[in-house]
Amino acid sequence: MFNAVVIDKDDQGYHATLSQVDESQLPDGDVLVKVEYSTLNYKDGLAITGKGPVVRKFPLVPGIDLVGRVLESDSERFSPGDQVVLNGWGVGEVHWGGLAEKARLKSEWLIPLPEGLSAREVMTAGTAGYTAMLCVMALEKNGVKPAAGDVLVTGANGGVGSFAVKLLSRLGYRVVASTGRPEESAYLADLGAAEIIPRSDLSEPGKPLQKERWAAVVDSAGSHTLANACAQTRYGGVVAACGLAQGMDFPSSVAPFILRGITLAGIDSVMRPLDDRVEAWSRLTQLLKPADFEAIGQEIKLDQVIETAKDLMDGRVRGRVLVNLSS
Repeated sequence: MFNAVVIDKDDQGYHATLSQVDESQLPDGDVLVKVEYSTLNYKDGLAITGKGPVVRKFPLVPGIDLVGRVLESDSERFSPGDQVVLNGWGVGEVHWGGLAEKARLKSEWLIPLPEGLSAREVMTAGTAGYTAMLCVMALEKNGVKPAAGDVLVTGANGGVGSFAVKLLSRLGYRVVASTGRPEESAYLADLGAAEIIPRSDLSEPGKPLQKERWAAVVDSAGSHTLANACAQTRYGGVVAACGLAQGMDFPSSVAPFILRGITLAGIDSVMRPLDDRVEAWSRLTQLLKPADFEAIGQEIKLDQVIETAKDLMDGRVRGRVLVNLSS
């Protein structure tokens, strides 16, 4: 038996509990992992609180991220004792995830622990840091250089936003951070934001074309925020869209795309090919320093996850939430 956060639905409704689970209940997979760290992402918050239709199979253990040590393996890729990392692949949505002391997974979903990072550092970054790096890579591959001008990061106090601010500033970009929490301005400035603007500048309905402000954008909000960000992007600029914190809708027009030639780059981290994952983690290893993980991450235990998920959904959490499952 081991501890896990379990989400279930019955006649009394939808509920998440900290429960004891038998190993025989774990789903199919060719690798059994002792989980050392997981994280609490926005998607996990939606799943645990029931505020979004993330969970599609009940009962289910949430947690789209994990790092741990292999206990048993029927795969030629991994042996007992290997440290492995999991991000996405529907884990925490349709397959039991990382907010448990053990997980059984498919080997093709796993990568070895990136050389140069500890298990704790990898999960402090987690899907948020990995997604932020994918966004930065998309800007680079579309030709956006630091000299091009300001880069806007929306949802800057969140996990993706925090890492995007840090990564972009370290690469020499001038970063403008959008936040709904002005009291966190010092935190964002410490990460490298050169300018901080209120979320309200972008979150309300706006015109299809507006004053050109940004050479590029990393957006984790969607909805009106994404529409306004596109409307304010300079000719030939790039917008990397990776989230839906404000909403899944996109109330925009084709005007920014056909009149200013901007590129909207969709960033999927869940089903990303292996080569992209390895490249993103390699870049994170090169760009981030130990102090960066300490600045962005906060650590909790498994028995704190459910209450912290409520805080996350209410906008009371900044940066990353690391869940320590080491005994």
